[in-house]
Amino acid sequence: MAVRILARDAGVMPDLSSRFALRLLTINIHKGVDAWSRRSTMADLKRAIALVGADVVCLQEVRDGDSAGDARCEAQYEALADGLWPQRAFARNAVTPRGGHGNAVLSRWPIVTSQNHDVSLPGDERRGLLHCRIDVPGVPGGLHLVCVHLGLREAHRRAQLARLAGLVARWPADAPVVAAGDFNDWRQRADLLLAASGLQDVHTRAQGRPARSFPSRWPLLALDRIYVRGFADSRPVPLPRQPWQRLSDHVPVAATLTLRAQALQEAA
Repeated sequence: MAVRILARDAGVMPDLSSRFALRLLTINIHKGVDAWSRRSTMADLKRAIALVGADVVCLQEVRDGDSAGDARCEAQYEALADGLWPQRAFARNAVTPRGGHGNAVLSRWPIVTSQNHDVSLPGDERRGLLHCRIDVPGVPGGLHLVCVHLGLREAHRRAQLARLAGLVARWPADAPVVAAGDFNDWRQRADLLLAASGLQDVHTRAQGRPARSFPSRWPLLALDRIYVRGFADSRPVPLPRQPWQRLSDHVPVAATLTLRAQALQEAA
């Protein structure tokens, strides 16, 4: 699967005075069309995401312009990032007659490395784990971020979560880790399967249950999550129902993550 890391000049640069905390948002953008696939939502999505003020954005079901059959078609992650996030990484999971799509990460800080892990299994749509190491100011070794999109079948999700846990086990125990995206975990089994890795869902820890994110018109299922490890604090960011319910079939999930004081002192 193709993975790209790109850097562009941006109109908004990182605010280093707020480096002790970062805001993260994740959303499945439904290939940039509304829940009924009737109209493009890209312009409205960009405005809505920008208003959240996220330092890092995880996107799923993002169309890739190179595989859309039209050389003039701009990749959706480029269109969303332009002028706001100077760093972005993309990994194509699937190629269809209507164009390929995959996961993307947008960041205010440098994406040092990026690697896609194909976790697709027979009989399901292609899925991936996009691992980025982000050079967050004051964090030795950087932040490990995984943009997640898991399968629709529970047996597949179990295997894919095991792959995710295996990735996390490779990284230093004190490294800050985020795994965010569309887990499709409507039966809420992921918390238990990831517990041994030290990953905890931000909303479950703060509110006793994960955030409901699907369907966007009336969210009932908690499919989208932000799991963290190695942060001093993590808090959900409340988001209004509008305009999100008309921008995709999922609504976003967001959190503010505070870095451990010890790591920051060591870096200083």
